[in-house]
Amino acid sequence: MDLSLSAYEHCELCPRKCGARRLDGKAGICGATATLRVARAALHFWEEPPISGEAGSGAIFFSGCPLRCVFCQNHEISQEGFGLEVTAERLSQMMVELEAQGALNINLVTPLHYAPHVVQAVDMARAQGMTLPIVCNTSGYERPELVEALADVVDVWLTDYKYASSRLAGALSAAPDYPELAHASLAVMRDALRAHGGRRADPDGPDGLPGRLLKGIVVRHLVLPGHVDDSCAVLDRVWELCCNEVDLSVMNQYTPNDRCRLRGGDLARGVTNEEYEAVLDHADELGFDRMWWQQGGTVSESFVPAFDATGVLAAEDATNPGVH
Repeated sequence: MDLSLSAYEHCELCPRKCGARRLDGKAGICGATATLRVARAALHFWEEPPISGEAGSGAIFFSGCPLRCVFCQNHEISQEGFGLEVTAERLSQMMVELEAQGALNINLVTPLHYAPHVVQAVDMARAQGMTLPIVCNTSGYERPELVEALADVVDVWLTDYKYASSRLAGALSAAPDYPELAHASLAVMRDALRAHGGRRADPDGPDGLPGRLLKGIVVRHLVLPGHVDDSCAVLDRVWELCCNEVDLSVMNQYTPNDRCRLRGGDLARGVTNEEYEAVLDHADELGFDRMWWQQGGTVSESFVPAFDATGVLAAEDATNPGVH
């Protein structure tokens, strides 16, 4: 798959294959042109323990997203376009700067509609001596061909698996093909991990703190209110495909946004303790060894950082953001 900047000429990087002429300044369904936009670059402490540890993950949040999830908590950047224009060179510098701040990894959040820029920037950062693992934090809605093309760039896949039902995926993310593509992409991630020798992590730290993940896959699933059956079906699909080759993260941080409150129904409320426990029990029954969960009362806004362009500008530009 072409990962040069010419991929933006008639863009088919994501499953939408919208054909946007991004090099001519036309935005795709993802909301992005060929101009790279980043909303935040800073240490992030709210990922799974083998990603954030105690030092924090070096998270870089990109603008735009191919999905249109009605419950999205990052809508400022995913759907409303917030972010500053940067070059691939500046993106590479952010990676180097995050390593200097003590980040455990470089955590690229929803980056793959900018895959050509990402590959360039990682290569440049490596040339400058950056040695951290590259984490691809993705919605799971990817073309398997793109995942395969990035197999030698990405060290850790931090991927969502949102739905087993195409009907639900269509209703909530405008992507009825989501289950098919998430499954196919996860299979490519699994095969790439096997080809690179399997899961690898630093030794566990004191008090049982898990070691930093160096190579691996973390599959995330957000439990939605009223949809326990679909959550359990997702876990069935992940187990059938990967068993314990992946870490599993079952999230309890759904919080209805204004759009969901207006829709009414189950999405206007939070997940009950009974719903969440039912999904965790099913994961236990399947046999997942490495599973991460969240304590009751979690509110998803508490995991959403301020999208204020922290860390995006170079030091010499920080006092004059208008240059971008």
